[in-house]
Amino acid sequence: MPLAMETESGRQPSPPAETVVFVHGVWMTGAEMTVLRHRVRDCGYRVVQFRYPSVRRTPRENARALNAFLRRIDAPVIHLVAHSLGGIVVLHLFDAFPEQKPGRVVLIGTPVRGSAAARELARHPWLRPLLGASLQQGLLGDAPRWWGDRDLGIIAGTRGLGIGVVLTAGRLPEPNDGTVELDATRTSGVTDRLELPHGHNALLFVKETAEAVCRFLATGRFR
Repeated sequence: MPLAMETESGRQPSPPAETVVFVHGVWMTGAEMTVLRHRVRDCGYRVVQFRYPSVRRTPRENARALNAFLRRIDAPVIHLVAHSLGGIVVLHLFDAFPEQKPGRVVLIGTPVRGSAAARELARHPWLRPLLGASLQQGLLGDAPRWWGDRDLGIIAGTRGLGIGVVLTAGRLPEPNDGTVELDATRTSGVTDRLELPHGHNALLFVKETAEAVCRFLATGRFR
């Protein structure tokens, strides 16, 4: 899989720099992370988008592909910023391939304990294929625990407007970001945590998220 890297055309290649790899969520392609990538790039980082088949392959299989992807990046430090299901792929990455280059990890709206909306979809045989292989050790809550020996930051949303509210017929546990309930984003071993008043996908577009990500990557703290 080729690297999808943001570069300035016409410039000479620069020495390897701290690189931030972005990992998108279910049903997504990484295009929805463009605004966030550009803002993080403006903080002085080289930015790269990892793309993967979120429904056709399990999070474990996608973690294997992510590991191979990371091995091809020439950088002394590699940070990871993942949204939603992408964070579960990152959990599998460190569970299966713990020997990674130095760097920090930020999970945005990731249901590390599983998603109530996903469980509701999975109950119905005609809807379960919409999530496909992402359910296996993934969105149902059986993903690996965080064992990484590096700083982990979690950003969660609290504005409850989104598809999860619809899928659960308004029964998505509160507070939530409209797709993922707040409690589902909690895990042990977290270095810092930030809750923002935005929805699941809106977190990718607001300046507060980008500013917090840049601060965490630089210092290991959101504030």
